[in-house]
Amino acid sequence: MADVRDILDLERPVTPELTKESLLTKNKKIYEKKMAVKRPEGMHREVFALLYNDNKDASPLLPTDTGTGYKQAKARLGMKKVRRWEWAPFMNPARTDRAVFHHWKRTSDEQKEYPFAKFNKQLDIPSYTMTDYNAHLKTHPTKWTKPQTDHLFELAKRFDVRFIIMADRWDRANYGSKTVEDLKERYYEVVGILNKVRGSPEKKIYLFDADHERRRKEQLKKLFDRTPKQIEEEQMLLNELKKIEARKKERERKTQDLQKLISQADQQQTEQQQQQASAHKKHDKKLKKKIQQQPRPSKVDSVVNAVETAGIKFTDLRGTGVSLRSQKMKLPANVGQKKAKALEQALQEFKVDPNPPPIEEICVAFNELRSDMVLLCELRTALATCNFELESLKHQYEALCPGKTLNIPAALATPVGEDCSTDAHDVSGLV
Repeated sequence: MADVRDILDLERPVTPELTKESLLTKNKKIYEKKMAVKRPEGMHREVFALLYNDNKDASPLLPTDTGTGYKQAKARLGMKKVRRWEWAPFMNPARTDRAVFHHWKRTSDEQKEYPFAKFNKQLDIPSYTMTDYNAHLKTHPTKWTKPQTDHLFELAKRFDVRFIIMADRWDRANYGSKTVEDLKERYYEVVGILNKVRGSPEKKIYLFDADHERRRKEQLKKLFDRTPKQIEEEQMLLNELKKIEARKKERERKTQDLQKLISQADQQQTEQQQQQASAHKKHDKKLKKKIQQQPRPSKVDSVVNAVETAGIKFTDLRGTGVSLRSQKMKLPANVGQKKAKALEQALQEFKVDPNPPPIEEICVAFNELRSDMVLLCELRTALATCNFELESLKHQYEALCPGKTLNIPAALATPVGEDCSTDAHDVSGLV
């Protein structure tokens, strides 16, 4: 392209001079751009910085050992002679076939018994005679015959009472079909009978429950054969059971807290009742002392006091500012509801207008009339009380003096006497 521009006498653009440094910097920028790894979105800057070192090399996926550590073991070379080894034969005393094996051993070591022979533990399988079988080991009904029992103990000696292998090697063609539970039940039954007969106290008699073992395996099989839907349903039921137990515990806890509060309230109430009872006792004692010291008032005296204080005191509205004259006819606030109702009935009885025109003279007369009506009601009440009191005194007199009758007017007019046989008596002393 440059030659064509020279031939056509065209100006060519100024190109930078190619040097070693320019090429290196260019390659370095390209390398850095390729090696630059963008930080994943959502990852913190500090966590991203832990993934790379200063050279931007990726962290190793597996730990490596370069072998340049300061704890490198050094071979300790000495001037001692190396001990000799030899390929020596040996025999395992646990084997009965007298087999000879070989292994490496030092020539300086003494000939010792094979160390792994001690792990060959032999079980003590009991044996029995025909007499023992006929006397103690026969089953009724005949579940097990003597050939079957002999074959069982032969397999027990051969396979060291490994019942799973024994059930697999059982001769079903000659001795019938037997399960693992049947083999265990018969074996432990025979061993227990022989130990009891021969009197071996050091050997414990083991009782095997074959029915329980069968039910256990059947339950495990049902558990193993569950479908995913049944497992999910069972898990749901277990979660519901946990929730029910949690709610039950919460109710029990709330019940306990409520019982504590009730007991505390009862205790406080009993304390308050005791304090009130003691205060009432003290008050009653004081009242008794006062009653003993003062004469007892009669009901008639209380009625007389009520009559004397009867009447209505209407308020005077002078000096209270502007007010209506009709307000003078309003009942005072201290007049009770019972007295106001009795006043209304009295007005109806005497056919008096309850709301007359509020003229000055009518207001004064209406207020005096209502006050007299209240006094009349009190007098009626006092009269009824006195009559009742006289009747009760009469009955008391007749109870104290049987056969005597009391003439009330004569009794009130006659002087006071002490003898019940007289015609006049002190009726006030019976109150």
